[in-house]
Order: sequence, then structure tokens, then C-alpha cells
Amino acid sequence: MNRVGFIASSLLVLLALLSSTLFVVDQRQFGVVYALGQIKEVITEPGLNFKLPPPFQNVRYIDKRLLTLDSTDPEPMLTAEKQRVVIDWYIRWRITDPSEYIRNVGLDESAGANQLNRVARNAFQEEINRRTVRDLLSSRREELMADVKREVLEAVRGSRPWGVDVIDVRITRVDYVESITESVYRRMEAERKRVANELRSTGFAEGEKIRADADRQREVVIANAYRDAQKIKGEGDAQAASLYAEAFGRDPQFAQFYRSLEAYKGSFNKKGDLMVVDPSSEFFRAMRGTPGAAPASR
Repeated sequence: MNRVGFIASSLLVLLALLSSTLFVVDQRQFGVVYALGQIKEVITEPGLNFKLPPPFQNVRYIDKRLLTLDSTDPEPMLTAEKQRVVIDWYIRWRITDPSEYIRNVGLDESAGANQLNRVARNAFQEEINRRTVRDLLSSRREELMADVKREVLEAVRGSRPWGVDVIDVRITRVDYVESITESVYRRMEAERKRVANELRSTGFAEGEKIRADADRQREVVIANAYRDAQKIKGEGDAQAASLYAEAFGRDPQFAQFYRSLEAYKGSFNKKGDLMVVDPSSEFFRAMRGTPGAAPASR
């Protein structure tokens, strides 16, 4: 029984020892084998690999993919005309030589990102100091990004290479600092209000002009219509008077009778009218049927 236990425990120890000598490198990583704190080997190809068991050898992994470093410093920078601007940028970079990277930068990706952020920040500050805001917003922005990339590459490939490669440098936003932005917005708002008020004033003046012209044309049309109506009415009255005169000239008694009827019509046109007249007066002669009677004037 003791012999079986000894064999089982020995197998377990052997398996544990064997497993500590095996490690797998992923296709997205570098495998760095350390021997007593020194870099012994760098595995660049994915697969199963062997090493000595700890503490003789240990393995660490470093990302070999394309990495992105985004700007995190909101501090403004000064342009050539001393304008304070805030920029957002990013850098695409990767680790190409794990040995140099570990010796000169650090043991993980964050160490390289921190140092690369500092170098990029200084390069952006230097290049922006040489340019105006117009340059940052125009097609010359490409020139600025190319110059920053060149300076960053010079820094990482200097006397102590970092073992990294910078693929691209891009600016995503250029803006004034908040205080200047608020001032610009206020000026824009005031300018838009001024234009709006000017347009409203111009529209009101044009509206008054149109209304005045319409009123004038209305008065002219009404006056012309009244003039034409009076002219037509006068012509009709003249023709009627001519016809009456001709008719009355042919039969004076009829004319006298017609005038009497018109006088009666004008005298008794309302129910509440009250007249105190002698019935034997000349006014009622036509009613009494007396020939040749003519009513007296009212």
C-alpha cells in the first residue's frame, strides 16, 4: 500500500514538474523566457514550448498586436499666435523587439504607453507652437501629424531603441479652451441675433410699404368706381329727366297728376307720420278727383 501511494505521489510530482516546463504562446503574444532574471529567449511563433521549471526559468507575455494610445491630457497648448487650444489625438503602435522593449522601457504595454504619451505630448506641443489655428484646421494638419510622427520615431529609435514601431499619428479634434469657446459662441449668438433683427426690421418696413401701396390702390379703385358710378347715375338721371320732360310735355294733366302722386308718396311714407291739413286745401285735389288739380308744396 505504501508502495502504491509512493508511486502515485511520485507521478503527481512528475506531472506537476512536467507541466511547469510547458507553456503555450498565443499568436497575439510574444513569450519571453527569463533565466534568473535575465532574458534567455524570446518566442515569436505561436505553439507549445519547453523551459526549465521555476525558479530556474519563468515566462512572461507581451502583446504583439497593433495597440492604440489615446491622449488623456486636457492641458491646452499655445499656437504661433498665442491662442490656447485643446487637441485630441491617438497613436497606433506595436512592440517589434521584446528584448529591447523590456531592457529600455518596461515589462508590460502600459510602461511603453506612458512613455510614448510623454514623447507624443512634447512633439505636439513643439509643432503646434510653430503653427497657427488656421494651419491646424486646414489641409496643413496632415503636415503637422507627419512631423509629429517623425519626431516620435526619432525618439523611440534613438541611442537606446525602445523596440517599438509607430504606425500612425492622428489628430481627432482641435478646439479652443472652454473660456474662449464660450466667448466665440456668445459672439456668434450676438451676430445671429443682429442679423435676425435686421431681417425682421427690413421685413417690417417692406410689409408696411406693401400695405401702404395696397391701401393706396384700394382708395384709387374705390374712387374710380365711385366716379364711374356717379357718372353712370348722372347719365341715367339725365335720360330719365329727358323722358319725363318729353312725357310731361305731351300730357300736362298727367304730369300734374304724377307730381301729386310723388308728393303723396313723400308725405305718407311712414306709419307714424301725422299731418294736420285742411281737407279742402289744394294738396288733396288729386285725391278728390278734381281735374287739373295740383298739390301744394309740402
